[in-house]
Amino acid sequence: MSTTTTLRSLNINNINPHVKEAKYAVRGELAVRSEEYRAALANGPTDKLPFDKVISANIGNPQQLDQKPITFFRQVLSLVEYPPLLEKEDVLLNQLGYKSDVIARAKWLLKTVGSVGAYSASAGAPGIKDSVAKFIERRDGHSADPKDIYLSAGASSGVNTLLHVICATPKTGVLVPIPQYPLYTASLSVLDSKCVPYYLDESKDWGTDLEAVKGAYEKAVAEGIDVRAIVIINPGNPTGASLSEDDVKTIIDFAAEKKLVIMADEVYQTNVFVGKFHSFKGVLRNMQKADSEKYKNVELASLHSISKGMVGECGHRGGYFELCGFDPEVQEQIYKFVSISLCAPVIGQCLVEMMVNPPNEGEPSYELYKKEYDGIFAGLQTRATALYDAFQKMEGVECGKPQGSMYLFPTITLSDKAVEAAKKEGRKPDEFYAFRLLDATGVCVVAGSGFGQKENTLHFRTTFLAPGTEWVGRITKFHSEFMDEFR
Repeated sequence: MSTTTTLRSLNINNINPHVKEAKYAVRGELAVRSEEYRAALANGPTDKLPFDKVISANIGNPQQLDQKPITFFRQVLSLVEYPPLLEKEDVLLNQLGYKSDVIARAKWLLKTVGSVGAYSASAGAPGIKDSVAKFIERRDGHSADPKDIYLSAGASSGVNTLLHVICATPKTGVLVPIPQYPLYTASLSVLDSKCVPYYLDESKDWGTDLEAVKGAYEKAVAEGIDVRAIVIINPGNPTGASLSEDDVKTIIDFAAEKKLVIMADEVYQTNVFVGKFHSFKGVLRNMQKADSEKYKNVELASLHSISKGMVGECGHRGGYFELCGFDPEVQEQIYKFVSISLCAPVIGQCLVEMMVNPPNEGEPSYELYKKEYDGIFAGLQTRATALYDAFQKMEGVECGKPQGSMYLFPTITLSDKAVEAAKKEGRKPDEFYAFRLLDATGVCVVAGSGFGQKENTLHFRTTFLAPGTEWVGRITKFHSEFMDEFR
């Protein structure tokens, strides 16, 4: 019995059971232990640990891993946070290195939002929604209506809104890619609705296999589940896969046939190393142009965020989602739902505006912005390649070439002896491996079981955000010693 049962109203046995069932591996026990190590090292190296730095490769948190903020963004934010600085334009320009377009953007944002300390309209500041609509039009070559755009506290908030509206009963089902970002399974668990898993094809660089989607859908329907939506993460998390235009068309075609809402999680759209990014909105509009009758009622919600890409402003909590093809009465309910949370953080909304409308060529801040943006992208690609090359040389490890996002998801093959050792500790084999890696090197990754994986396979997910490549050598050395220990 809980010791708090007679002392407090709440105890572990009477809280919402769906919250207890939810799992969120990227911030689970491994992450907690890594933060304990980080705290222990905060006062300097300790002889109790065999490393002097923790590398949090478990979560896509760029600025925690020393990715530098974009100067233009932060300079504008400093002015909207403290507008009296605008009274000292000569100091800003001549002594502090601000450019005239920084000052102009800050003034425009302040005119648009009034004050970043005030609530905005529930769906976001109208001027910022206009900027997002123009960005989508430039990206896709098709019109976008600001009334269909909702500014959110990161993409996660948008996912939460959409799933709350979609998930009506315990029999509501949502097709989710496996492996997947655990936000989806955790949210569906809390909502007491059904995750309908469809497996990505590892042999084809984690591609989306239509037959796997169809099989998962048909199985769920046969079990009485009301499958209403399909989630696509492109580029992929945790896999890094980047979908081709044909892949996107295939999913839209299936969704049109089965009347499924498409939830397109596109937060890594600028992190593409192979090929190019194809937005679901752009592809859908082209398909509607070719056959308006067949695709006119496809419901698409596409999400984007300031947390990823070259922006990396996770802590400012900004993002948006755009709705296409939704019933106006349903859209009214979505507006009502976002209104309950009042509005997304206004400072995050300002960052969304700068993400979709950065300095243009010829403007004073462009040269530095381009240098910083390209430098971040090149650094990500270099580290991704270094990790991939290391995995290629590691015994029992297989990994596809980096395609996009900021993750690799290698397969690991462990000996029976290692599997048995994991059982003795009450852990899954990939969790056992990840804990041993953390304890030996300070590098925190996430076991593949935290994202879902095919039976009898083992993986782990790692970011390639940490600066330098020294920590890659730590992983290589550990892996060799681990394999020898459990040979």
